[in-house]
Amino acid sequence: MRLPDRAHTERPWRVHEFTRDFQLQDVWSYRTPGAGPDDFPAMLEAMRTAGGFANQAPPVRLLLAVRMKLGALLGVDRSRTGLGSRVEPVRDRLPSDLRATADGLAPDGPFTPVYRLADEDVREMANRTVHGVMHLGWAPAADGGHELRMAVLVKPNGRFGRLYMAFIAPFRHLIVYPMLTRQWERAWRERGR
Repeated sequence: MRLPDRAHTERPWRVHEFTRDFQLQDVWSYRTPGAGPDDFPAMLEAMRTAGGFANQAPPVRLLLAVRMKLGALLGVDRSRTGLGSRVEPVRDRLPSDLRATADGLAPDGPFTPVYRLADEDVREMANRTVHGVMHLGWAPAADGGHELRMAVLVKPNGRFGRLYMAFIAPFRHLIVYPMLTRQWERAWRERGR
């Protein structure tokens, strides 16, 4: 379910310290019935076991395939447009103790680990269009339990990046995020089976 921006901005997450120059694009919640305050690692493991970003629903895979083809034609994903080339990684802004929390974490799809805490997992990606940060946070839910929240923060790369973000907004909101919601909520329900 889509949430107002304050559902992310009002939480005391560390990501706010390192992403002041990013724009908050989206905030979504994922129901995790019966989850307690210490279940964030269990949720992350359930998502990983369910296939992470590699195991998307067919419509999402189709959109990603089209995006990859167009990206190749337009040179959007060339290495010189990514992290450490066009943009400074957010991970380079972190104090060493926080940076060390991502050591040993594997990339998930296009996302590179930045850091992981007991209630946060932060990953980033960059290409010719944007520098993006995906923040997964564990927060109290309205039902008294806890829920997963995802925030997407971006720095568009010029006019092309702003146009790109505007163009993909309906696809994110109508297809990608709703299907991701079903996938991640199912991962929680079926964990441990």
